[in-house]
Amino acid sequence: MEILMPQLGETVAEGKITTWFKSVGDVVKPGDNLFEIETDKVSMEVPATSAGVLEQIRVAAGEVAPVGAVVAILGGAGVASTAPVRTVRGDVSAPVPALSSAAVLLAAPPQAAASPARPIMLDPFREVRTPARNFGPARLPTGAVATPLARRLAGEAGVDLTGVVPSGPRGRIVARDVEAAVAARTGRLARGSTAPSPDRIKALYEPGSFEEIPLDNMRRTIAARLAEAKQTIPHFYLTADVAMERLNALREQANAAALRDGAGKPEWRLSINDFIIKALALALQRVPAANAVWAEDRILRFRRSDVGVAVAIEGGLATPVIRGAERKSMLDISAEMKDLAARARLRKLKPAEIQGGVTAISNLGMHGVREFTAIINPPHATILAVGAAARRPAEAADGGMRFVSQMTVTLSCDHRVVDGAAGAELLAAFRHFIEHPVGLMI
Repeated sequence: MEILMPQLGETVAEGKITTWFKSVGDVVKPGDNLFEIETDKVSMEVPATSAGVLEQIRVAAGEVAPVGAVVAILGGAGVASTAPVRTVRGDVSAPVPALSSAAVLLAAPPQAAASPARPIMLDPFREVRTPARNFGPARLPTGAVATPLARRLAGEAGVDLTGVVPSGPRGRIVARDVEAAVAARTGRLARGSTAPSPDRIKALYEPGSFEEIPLDNMRRTIAARLAEAKQTIPHFYLTADVAMERLNALREQANAAALRDGAGKPEWRLSINDFIIKALALALQRVPAANAVWAEDRILRFRRSDVGVAVAIEGGLATPVIRGAERKSMLDISAEMKDLAARARLRKLKPAEIQGGVTAISNLGMHGVREFTAIINPPHATILAVGAAARRPAEAADGGMRFVSQMTVTLSCDHRVVDGAAGAELLAAFRHFIEHPVGLMI
């Protein structure tokens, strides 16, 4: 049985195997962890779904493989293979499986192995069927090798693979290389000129005055997705100042009421961000037209409010999603957000915890940033940028001046989905819930 690189998310095209828990010749039982995968978003262990003997490891620890690629071969339980032996990935010797062996995708039901052609979910919106043994890379006239996913993406984007610079293992062209080529081409078309090469950029600076940091999968993906988002999504921005006195007072009272353990530590503590999540979720319920995402030839409008929250992690960021946030209590949101943020920093989030969502929150207030604009994360149609709350001078009702606590927020909108009036209504609803926070505690 062929063990394949599983699909770990909507936008995940490849994964890096960081650890093998089994060695060639080891007996494998269903549920045993085979290897650990690291993608640009998460890190997770992959279990076996069938029993057998690990006969080959085709993708060694530290190597990257596209979704659907064969990473290992599992033989019959307790039965040695009679096939000839060959060297795989350097010095690992293992028997070659018979051509009649079935192929199964990890986490797929066992009956899928009997199918003569299997679906490989390279794209969550498109099923690609390929012959059972057609997973090998293709060699180009230039001698470079391109993975199946890279070939498909290049065909859809009209990219000539002979001009793509490979960055995959053993000089292979992988999906991120095609995405980088598409982004570079889009940028050149937008500027009407050719972007400078890395060597030309380096030549501008004194040798030895800088350190070169290679791009990892996360940074490549962030660069490609946000460049595409900024170039293809018609953004517009709405900014408002939100009064914080009532919310600050309510939060202080709520935290003071928390029970304390034997060491005097409170069992829970609500953050400003917890209130922001709940307020945006309820605002989306007030303005259904904004509770939607862009789906190319249609708009998807949702019944519940699934709110993503950007979390800074080493080398980039992750955006775990609080699902159905409008129905959850403040304590539930607070506990769930703390857990998601902690596991995001360890890259232990599950793919399902970062997929989907209808909007996102990016909060830089803790860094003292007064206000900023955020780039929409497709397919979302909005993102809320949150600045720091501070005491500012404001006009009083009698015409005098007084200091009030205010927070500046900016809502980025995709004009294909959210019109100006709907965006303004959403921001007004959010402001209402923050300025009247008792409604958030009900």
